Amino acid sequence: MSDQQPEVERMSMEADIVCVGYGPATAGFLTTLGRALMNEDGTPIADSASMPGMPPQVICYERADDIGFGVSGIVTKGRGIRQSFPDLDLSQVPMACEVTEEKIAYLYDPYGASRKSMGMKLMETALLPFKKGETLSAELPYIPPFLKKHPGMLLSMGQFMQWTGAEVMSQGLIQIWPGTPVAEPLIEGTRVAGVRLADQGVKKTGEPDTGFMPGMDMKARLTVVGDGPVGPIGRKLDQEFGLPRGKHQREWAVGMKMVVNLPEGCTLKPGTVLHTIGFPEPEIFGFLYVYPDNMASLGIFVPSWFDCPVRTSYRYLQHWMQHPYIWQHVKGGTMRSWGAKSLQESGRRGEPHLVGDGWARIGEGSGTTNVLTGSGVDEAWTSGVQLGQAVIGLLREGKNFTKDNLEASYVTTRRASWLEEEARIAEKSRDGFTKGTFRGLIGMALSGLTKGALNLPGDPKRPHERILTLEEYYQGKISGARIAEIKKATKPNGQTMHDALMDELGWPVINYDGSLLVSHQDALLLGGKVQANHGYADHVLFADAKKCSVCHSPVCAEVCSGQAITVNPDGPVPLFDREKCVHCGACMWNCTQAHPKDAEKTNVEFVAGSGGLHSAEN
Repeated sequence: MSDQQPEVERMSMEADIVCVGYGPATAGFLTTLGRALMNEDGTPIADSASMPGMPPQVICYERADDIGFGVSGIVTKGRGIRQSFPDLDLSQVPMACEVTEEKIAYLYDPYGASRKSMGMKLMETALLPFKKGETLSAELPYIPPFLKKHPGMLLSMGQFMQWTGAEVMSQGLIQIWPGTPVAEPLIEGTRVAGVRLADQGVKKTGEPDTGFMPGMDMKARLTVVGDGPVGPIGRKLDQEFGLPRGKHQREWAVGMKMVVNLPEGCTLKPGTVLHTIGFPEPEIFGFLYVYPDNMASLGIFVPSWFDCPVRTSYRYLQHWMQHPYIWQHVKGGTMRSWGAKSLQESGRRGEPHLVGDGWARIGEGSGTTNVLTGSGVDEAWTSGVQLGQAVIGLLREGKNFTKDNLEASYVTTRRASWLEEEARIAEKSRDGFTKGTFRGLIGMALSGLTKGALNLPGDPKRPHERILTLEEYYQGKISGARIAEIKKATKPNGQTMHDALMDELGWPVINYDGSLLVSHQDALLLGGKVQANHGYADHVLFADAKKCSVCHSPVCAEVCSGQAITVNPDGPVPLFDREKCVHCGACMWNCTQAHPKDAEKTNVEFVAGSGGLHSAEN
């Protein structure tokens, strides 16, 4: 199983439960578990197998350098979170408040540069009675019930993770180790026996260097995998055990976001939720959530069905921010933090095997994201709570963490819950987007209003099957000869093509103000801390150089959230600078070439790595 070099003797330790990744799902699991490890009389509910006479030993390993690494503003109904904290006072959680107002707005294109189908043009016409000319927008008169988050809550992912982490560790029974990447699961036949930590003191290629220290093997009775959509442990389990029949993970999105100080005099009230569609491209969704203290989280989601081979999220974000509907609220504001993350949006359709002998999956990587309601944090949290309750029961009964026992406790509970019910409703809700944005929006409405009884059909394609060539995408807009000229002008300098192509289409140049509108590299420097600890191997790899040589467009470089992947002027394989990588995983989902060993994967491999972007506010 190991991708690390060489195979050497390793230290080994034992625990009862090892968790991989500290996100909302693991936070829900550890919050639930930690509260129940001790009986009221002060005795443990079960003896530790690794340390007899002590409570079960529980350790969580997190790749990022802090447990508050999250890069997302959150709007959620918070049903599972409120069940865990029935007396929750949101004023005690930094950057949190109740949802007070929700709006969905269609944004008209002020430049005429975006691509619109006939269906989207018809939608624009239908919304003309609601159009506000000064802001080139139309606020929808009706929000479908499945999209409403009121009553709900606004949270900052980073702040919420820090708050829950303090709650977990204050119990004194659970250890959380940030800055500790896990390389792979320890698989013995059909059983997972623990995890192996990443080697340290190695070159970027993984070969031993000065101070080489082999990653330790951490043996455990139960391995809880909550490492998200690009986590190496979840992906290794999928590789080893496959996905259940009929399941696939072909839908994703890249979210690029920031937290801003709103300008003085901004009229938006805390708890306001704005969602947008239509601009800067019909496929791109936007959001703005207003926190207390005149702060807001805002950003865009660039989805898998956006077939553009130069889908530069950062420039699209800046055009979206300057749309009159948004700009009236944020002009004169200041960026506080910035970040990006990829989202696994296959939901229940992408659900992997949830349990096996010695292991269980929770959170986004287990298929909890609800693509119909546009929510995932509370769903991930709830899956963690459900596993926590199951583990408590098994510990009390003295049962082993076998596949059968975990199926009968965790999986059975999950199948009977609102989490499963709503996942089934959402399962086919986005299929229509494979045939176009207008069709996709109609399909979502149909699925939501009929609770999944009716859906528009569509077959999500593999990532490398969707992305068009530059010539195909820009047909009728930019000539093939002009595209060839831009390629010839940019590659020798190691430049991507998106700026030149967007300029050619009529998108205006971004006028940086040094405060809210800053260059991409300044966002990387000012909007957070990118931690790439010395002594670890690179975590972004290109599986087959021959595949790169026939690539029609280096989408991995065009889409890279931190400009960590760049065009190689001297060869086909792109260059990677992990000092800029924010671990969003966009490169893995945006590649025109299939993996040489697995057609469901792309030629970009995302393996264990240290660090990433850290901003506790985002």
